[in-house]
Amino acid sequence: MAKMLWKPSEERIKNSNIYRFMQFINEKHGTDFREYGPLYQWSVDNIPEFWASIWDFTEIKASKGYEKVVDDLNKFPGASWFVGARLNFAENLLRYRDDHTAFIFKGETQKLARMSYAELYDSVARLAKSLREMGVVPGDRVAAYMPNMMETAIAMLAATSIGATWASCATDIGPGAVLDRFGQIEPKVLFTVDGYFFKGKVFNSLSNAAAAVRGLPSVKKVIVASYTEEKPDISQIPESVHYDDFLSKEKGLEIQFEQLPADHPVYIMFSSGTTGKPKCMVQGSAGILANHLKELVLHTDLRREDVHFFITTCSWMMWNWMLTSLATGNTLILYDGNALYPDSGAMWKLVQDEKVTMFGCSASYINFIRAQGLRPGKDYDLSSLTQIWQTGSPLLAEGFEYVYQEIKEDVWFNSSSGGTDINGCFSSGNPISPVYAGQLQSPALGMKVKAYDENGGSIPDQQGELVCEAPAPSMPLYFWNDPDGKKYEEAYFTQYPGVWRHGDYVVIHSDTGGITFFGRSDSVLNPSGVRIGTAEIYNQVEEMKEVADSLAIGQSWRGDQRILLFVRPAEGYQLTDDLKNKIKATLRTKASPRHVPAEIIEVPDIPYTLNMKKVESAVTNIVNGRPVVNRDALMNPDCLDYYENYYEQHLREA
Repeated sequence: MAKMLWKPSEERIKNSNIYRFMQFINEKHGTDFREYGPLYQWSVDNIPEFWASIWDFTEIKASKGYEKVVDDLNKFPGASWFVGARLNFAENLLRYRDDHTAFIFKGETQKLARMSYAELYDSVARLAKSLREMGVVPGDRVAAYMPNMMETAIAMLAATSIGATWASCATDIGPGAVLDRFGQIEPKVLFTVDGYFFKGKVFNSLSNAAAAVRGLPSVKKVIVASYTEEKPDISQIPESVHYDDFLSKEKGLEIQFEQLPADHPVYIMFSSGTTGKPKCMVQGSAGILANHLKELVLHTDLRREDVHFFITTCSWMMWNWMLTSLATGNTLILYDGNALYPDSGAMWKLVQDEKVTMFGCSASYINFIRAQGLRPGKDYDLSSLTQIWQTGSPLLAEGFEYVYQEIKEDVWFNSSSGGTDINGCFSSGNPISPVYAGQLQSPALGMKVKAYDENGGSIPDQQGELVCEAPAPSMPLYFWNDPDGKKYEEAYFTQYPGVWRHGDYVVIHSDTGGITFFGRSDSVLNPSGVRIGTAEIYNQVEEMKEVADSLAIGQSWRGDQRILLFVRPAEGYQLTDDLKNKIKATLRTKASPRHVPAEIIEVPDIPYTLNMKKVESAVTNIVNGRPVVNRDALMNPDCLDYYENYYEQHLREA
């Protein structure tokens, strides 16, 4: 059995939200749950009853209750949730309207700013009024090209209070990547900013915003927040207005929360764009709300007195997830910038100064500070910290042990894994079970997950494909511009019909109930927990006259993932240092710094299938020390010999 690192005290268990939930279930259904395992099994054996209990326990606000929790669990995909209910997503997040602190904004070196729940309600009301007056109606798309700041959160709440559908991406990606996303969904309104800070430097983003807007003819108004300077010149951006000028001047407004069907689209999230432009995943308001509240209240144990923050940007679903915690009435820190600036202890100083109770980060962050020899528990006062919530990419057992040795020995380490697709987790922690090194504590409640072999057989205690055998409320309603559902079906349901295949390699441990994750089984790159589509790299690299073809691969490396880029130079060219630098500079400026590969390697050929598709999976297996099983499907299988030889000589991790 894996090494146990933490066990909750009886007091901790009995004070937890999930303990109260078990009592709630026991009273309602005549059960006698005292531990997580039996509760989980009940939740997947009685899916409608479980989600009805989540609705009641988290006190979801609706002007009309649902007539049926789910119409048909056999429709997978296609099940409809909370049928007949009418509600508003933002109304559920704005339950509180008092002087308790809602937001603390912190930039790298910028002064702290605070906002109470009363001030937040007022700001949302004023912005919603202005959006309504300019013609925003339910179903319109409102998009943001913004940092993680108060104005971004307020804009999301104002848009969804009207029933507009929200989509966002961070300011550190180029305008081409923005157009690949927003160009498909045709937003009516775009929120953006004058610039942002990163590693102490100021980056002006107005020219990028202007370039994006010129490619978005649907946009009727661009609302520009001031961050790096006071009221900058925004004349280069068509249809633009300063955020403060757009905001209604009226005080004491009441928000008109549009009451909408449960499956009204609240978010459009974007896939990584592996095979072209990112897929646009449309998610319903009630499903997202119920799943987020389940995770925040039960799996994260959040409550009013908590202060929490997550190192994230609004390109990542963790931003959406984090904002739903407003419904618990907790205090939320919005941090923008580099988590390691001005030094690698910056986040721990913030935990200390703001008395943070729950801190969220990625595996790569933990790996970095561990490699730096940082000892946060020795150097900072972390007495307030009760939980570290980690996600993104898998964390090795040594990373778990570092947390308990060098950060805090009595902290609850909540390692979770899920996806943008479900805006949540398939596997998560819980405050009433032990933590074992290298294992996520448990499958998430209501998520019927298994590990499958190639033939669709369940294989406990062996490495297999993570699947979900039953629908869950936060799964996409549909993909944008996918009228026959073909893209949706192909994304998850082709390998195991009627079962969601998520694309992760896992082992589900029968002795502990925990789950170990081994990384992606598909071609999505995931460095530092950020999902990147290989097409986003190809689109830039293969525009260069010096490059004939390329292949981008993720290699597991020192507890994280790094990007390898294999390049076949065009005739008459070689992969010189100058060309490598040109490739890196192009990806950095036209995509993002996260798209820059760790290694760029010249190869004689790129593997292709018989129908002329690049074969990323075969090379991914090679550089991760796994066998290639699909050589027969290749047009040029002999070229893989070069990759295998190169791996053995240069890429195998010591």
